Amino acid sequence: MTVHSLRRSARIAALVLLAALMAVPTAEARKKKKAEEPAKVQTHDKGYYKDIWMDSGIGVTSRKDLPAARYLGLEIEALVTAPKKELSYIDTVVQNEVLLGNPLDENGILLYPDGAPRFRCIYMNGGNAQALSRPLGDRGRQIFKDFIHGGGSYVGSCAGAFFATQYKLMDEGVQDFGPNYIGIWPGVVRNTNVTNKTHGVRVDPGSPLLKYYDFGGDNYVAEVFHNGGCYGIVDTLWPAAGEVLARYDISMIDPQPKRQFDGTPVIWSVKEKEEWGRVISCGSHPEGATSGDRLHLMSAMLLYAMEGNAPARVKGALTIGEPRRMDQCTHDANPAFTRIGDRQYHHFTVEVPEGLDTLKIQLSGVAAENNYDFYLFANPGDFAFRENAKYQLISLGMDKTLKIPAPKAGLYYISVFCATTVTAVETDKGTRYMGRVDVLNGVPYEIRVWH
Repeated sequence: MTVHSLRRSARIAALVLLAALMAVPTAEARKKKKAEEPAKVQTHDKGYYKDIWMDSGIGVTSRKDLPAARYLGLEIEALVTAPKKELSYIDTVVQNEVLLGNPLDENGILLYPDGAPRFRCIYMNGGNAQALSRPLGDRGRQIFKDFIHGGGSYVGSCAGAFFATQYKLMDEGVQDFGPNYIGIWPGVVRNTNVTNKTHGVRVDPGSPLLKYYDFGGDNYVAEVFHNGGCYGIVDTLWPAAGEVLARYDISMIDPQPKRQFDGTPVIWSVKEKEEWGRVISCGSHPEGATSGDRLHLMSAMLLYAMEGNAPARVKGALTIGEPRRMDQCTHDANPAFTRIGDRQYHHFTVEVPEGLDTLKIQLSGVAAENNYDFYLFANPGDFAFRENAKYQLISLGMDKTLKIPAPKAGLYYISVFCATTVTAVETDKGTRYMGRVDVLNGVPYEIRVWH
């Protein structure tokens, strides 16, 4: 079957996602409180559609629940295909539709029309890295890299760690590059050759994970499941920005494995550039835990990953009196003038001169495409979000004017927020997008500052 016919058939397939929302995050306090309550988590409302997208697709575990996300009160969706032995043609169609795009969503679920990450973090399940990577093809693998380089973060367990790496070191010292690794972790990993065992995890003193939990006060997590995963290799190839977050304790594995990897990294991370997201790899499987230190371990990984999201970016500088039209599509490859996505912010700046009686910010729909709800925010000297903007206008509809009386001279930040979004409905393969699916390819608008 050709790619064209796959995409044509894919039009009738549902966009698959999994929505889960629970728990109220609380701050750490005393040791008892830390052991019983989730750590404090930032609001997701910083220009992302939701917090976590979980890949439970082809080649990895068909997981429908991520307990740590529920524990932290994070909004999560997932692609869920059938287990390996039950995979069918429709699973391939759905995965292509969701990740690679479709007529309603040109660049797929992970990215906004302008290429910015649509979620704060990807969680990649364990499974088989080759079976995961091959169906994606070059384009699918590039989408994951674009997500990270756009400022989104990544957590991967077992196969998810293999998938993230630059290459795998074989027994003979052979460097296995291959097309199956995407290099968002620019270091090297090695297979433990241990399956279906549990081991201990020693959280490194000074590890960023300790910002969220103290793991019973001894920085130790017992009985973490391991099934053919990997460990990070700390040598001359270890990236300069790489961090060891926790290490293997294999003393309780019986019989002792032939490959001795005690004390090697079991969890490691990197954030290579300020404008990129953080990548966290884990050689084992804490993701299914529903209580205790293992739940806290997975929760801490998610929290630290999202803490590494890139800061907000300015689309461009507005000139007083000149309109700026944001009407380009993904395929135009002009992100500075591309349409806005659902729950996304577009940020602009304007230099305000002295002596103005009133600064007016006018927002309007383009042509007939104005059946959307947009909000306007403005702040002197800093990015304007809903929770911190000094000036706000959240009336329904698109056409509106925000007036700032007697503005002080200086740099102002202006943001446009698209409040219209899709409706997520659960199915046995995740969640189907219904309702305002027209927003997925972005909404055009025009913005003008005048006085």
